[in-house]
Amino acid sequence: MKQTKKWLHLFGLAVVMLFLTACGTEAITSESTGLWDRYIIYNLSQFIIWLSNIFGGSYAIGIIIFTVLIRIITVPLTKMQFDSQRQMQEIQPEIDKLKAKYPGRDRASMEAMQREQREIMEANGVNQFAGCLPVAIQLPIMMALYQAIGRTEILKEGHFLWMSLGQMDPFFVLPIVAAVLTFANSYFTMKSSPSQGGAMKTMTYVMPAMILLISVGLPAAVTLYWVVSNAVTLIQTFMLNNPYKIIEERQAKAQAERDKQRELKRALKRATRRK
Repeated sequence: MKQTKKWLHLFGLAVVMLFLTACGTEAITSESTGLWDRYIIYNLSQFIIWLSNIFGGSYAIGIIIFTVLIRIITVPLTKMQFDSQRQMQEIQPEIDKLKAKYPGRDRASMEAMQREQREIMEANGVNQFAGCLPVAIQLPIMMALYQAIGRTEILKEGHFLWMSLGQMDPFFVLPIVAAVLTFANSYFTMKSSPSQGGAMKTMTYVMPAMILLISVGLPAAVTLYWVVSNAVTLIQTFMLNNPYKIIEERQAKAQAERDKQRELKRALKRATRRK
């Protein structure tokens, strides 16, 4: 049931993103009206153009700089997401034991399991919704960028390498890179987890596939944003949530606990011999 909800939630996000980004077809100008068009899309497009002009008139560079700036601004939220992920990873073995304790899927068992799961989270100071906040912020930015590119005539005329920013990548290089980076982010997130269930492994491969399918039909400018954003996320992962460092710390903690238990046993034996 829980896995089904996760799949439905993920599918729902993808549908909402595609639906909302398809809204609005009129060109964005200073004469545009409405909160979304006039104050968000228009100002965003003007900001990208301003950045582009600073860097030699390259709209692709403007988008790249814009993406990096957004990722820098949202570093506190990203750290919050990483901290939430790590907290969830640390209590995952307890959650797995809880699932084994309540194998039934009847209402009483599910309610009891959910109640005890909440107690475990509260005892460990885990907020299960903290990791969703950065995603909730990134999604409207993605939608706004899509429309800024698609509805600003001058941005659609920009080029980057072999691509027209207003058209999809003809060789699908950017979608493939976006999918690979998504896989890398998922892989290193899973690598640091002490409990790697089947659902987590499945998502590691399903998410890149979904990103690939979605991005092949997007303008190159939007896919470029996705590539840069995922690349920065990967860098931030190793800076703020290095999986190898986490594994090393967890192993050191486990070794310290084993040494402690070994010393207690030795002390108990010495005390028994004296008697």
